[in-house]
Amino acid sequence: MQSTGKVFLVGAGPGDPDLLTVKALRLLQTADVVVFDRLVSPSILELIPEGVLRVSVGKASGRHSVPQDQINALLVELCVTDCGAPRKIVRLKGGDPFVFGRGSEEALHLREHGIEFEVVPGITAAAACSAYAGVPLTHRGLSHGVRLVTGHFLENKRLKLDWRALADPDSTIVIYMGLASLDRICTALANQGMDPATPAVAIQDGTTDRQRRVFGDLTTLAARVKSSRLSAPVIVIIGRTVALAGQLDWFVTDKEHIDDTLAGASNY
Repeated sequence: MQSTGKVFLVGAGPGDPDLLTVKALRLLQTADVVVFDRLVSPSILELIPEGVLRVSVGKASGRHSVPQDQINALLVELCVTDCGAPRKIVRLKGGDPFVFGRGSEEALHLREHGIEFEVVPGITAAAACSAYAGVPLTHRGLSHGVRLVTGHFLENKRLKLDWRALADPDSTIVIYMGLASLDRICTALANQGMDPATPAVAIQDGTTDRQRRVFGDLTTLAARVKSSRLSAPVIVIIGRTVALAGQLDWFVTDKEHIDDTLAGASNY
């Protein structure tokens, strides 16, 4: 007789294990199987008890170790067993499952196959990395809105974004997965009328002790990021609120001070 398990699509947050929700931690500690992405930090994986089956389906930019359709099929396969009690499957994703995490694709696949699922939100990188970098996403008189966009090129196709709408000086732009296309993004925004002097920052490994920040503006950020050799995961924030970082710093590392100096953060 077959038993059908349940899948919990759990957001792991951006890396700092202290940012896990109480529910996420409880599920990790009671799961039968944890299927996790590359962006889930080692310190969070250490919270999984010994004996729990761990399955890595990590993806890196330009090389998908496990294609999405295979991940979808794996979740169904893990749920359907020939004997024993139904399994509790935790699908652990960096950030939030429904913010550029493809969690909705997995949920739809589970629904199509009659598998019960539950979504457990996580703190997305836009909120967490900006806070740890001292950059408010909104601030009275500087920014009245936030735009979250992906800078990832799908199957090598041209990035299709409404650049004119994004070039709003009264909003903050947060770009996920935009490291490889950063120069084109900054150029497109400037071409659509955004002030070239608009402050911007690229944040690598935000919220962790490996966090690095490189500051600049639309004309300088891409070159500074390249010279600083930032590597994924990187999130980029563009907007006037970035200029507040020097006054709102509270989480910095010794390495960051070096990077900030190289990036010319003192200009802001």
